[in-house]
Amino acid sequence: MAQVLQSRMEDTLGRKRLSFAISPREWLRREQLSRGFWVFFGAAFFFDFGFSVYFFLFNLYLMDLRFNDRAIGLITGALTLGSVAGTLPAGVLARKFGVRPLLIVCFLAAPIMGAFRTMVHREMAHIYLAFVAGVAMSLWGVCFLPALARLTTEKNRASAFGLIFSVSIGTSTLGGFICGYLPRWLSMTGFTLQPEQVKRIILLASCAIAAVGLVAVLRLRLPAPDAESSEPVGTRGISLRKARTIHPFLLRYLPAMALWTAVLAAFTPFANVYLSRNLHIPMERIGLIFSISQIVQLCVGLMTPLLFRRLGLLNGIVATQLMTATALGVLAMTRDSRLAVVLYLGFSAMQWMSSPGLYNLLMTRMPDRERSSAASMTLFCNAVLSSAATSLAGILYVRFGYPHVLLGIAALAVLAGMLFWVLVDADPAHA
Repeated sequence: MAQVLQSRMEDTLGRKRLSFAISPREWLRREQLSRGFWVFFGAAFFFDFGFSVYFFLFNLYLMDLRFNDRAIGLITGALTLGSVAGTLPAGVLARKFGVRPLLIVCFLAAPIMGAFRTMVHREMAHIYLAFVAGVAMSLWGVCFLPALARLTTEKNRASAFGLIFSVSIGTSTLGGFICGYLPRWLSMTGFTLQPEQVKRIILLASCAIAAVGLVAVLRLRLPAPDAESSEPVGTRGISLRKARTIHPFLLRYLPAMALWTAVLAAFTPFANVYLSRNLHIPMERIGLIFSISQIVQLCVGLMTPLLFRRLGLLNGIVATQLMTATALGVLAMTRDSRLAVVLYLGFSAMQWMSSPGLYNLLMTRMPDRERSSAASMTLFCNAVLSSAATSLAGILYVRFGYPHVLLGIAALAVLAGMLFWVLVDADPAHA
């Protein structure tokens, strides 16, 4: 009997070692990601890399042009407003004309508008162009989710979302590194340019890099939507194509997603301030902590498929939300700066780990024809809730202090997890 148990344990451990030691080639063969996915992956890589450099550097470029904080705030606000204003119309257009045509427009318009923004020097011109650029950028958010969902299957969708989200973080980290060191490299080669000229060259180059993704988009062939999704039929065979009611799953998903968005928006923008003012961590260390958090997010993003495969998609999402709440709650009570850094990294990892699962869940549960509309509604609600939650959190931090407010946010994170269990798990199609 002991020998049998030992043999079974060795066999189990051997399978676990094999699963963790799987080579990239074996992983790719197992996931069976389509050629269309890799074409889309290439487009996303260039787009994310180009604009991660662009947005990292643009406000610094405005400072070199002698724009003050008020002007920079108005320009940034116009970009956000344009993104919010374009999201719902983009969903309607994607539903009417298809995702691929909007992707082509996005990969043309966004880099062109980005280049135009580097050429003007008047404040009002920057505000107008920022609004239009926000509208152009909103097309990417609306088209990204349904395109990725159509290019994957339910079996490999978690891996695809985790891979692309992780590469997005990796390109942001690489973009920040290049922006930090490129001016020094240019000076070493003998170029004697003014700071704003160097930044303008980098900004234009980043727009060109983003535009390279258009080559991949033009080669992209999205599978046709399922017949069931594009032409829903009632119990008596009557076409429901013209029905404009919101999908029942979306009605359950949006409240839970809205609360989770508010949780993240209430702390993430203030994390650096909290570490500096409350825990007195030097600014140099905060910069290092931010870089480490990006690397941690990159690593855990690649681990999300394993988590969701072991726990299931919904249970995995809720688990990451509860771990995020735990990190926030303990962070609110600690005064040890070293422990606070560890907890902040844990918060960054867990909240980022939930993102691929949340959007995977949305795309998996929605019919193909409804995905563009669902993505636009979700992104619109996220933008509005983020703005409101950040503003309210700033007021509460001043009035009650960080520890008390963070405990409240941690409690809301637990409530968000419970809402996903109660509301989202109530979907009769997946009960």
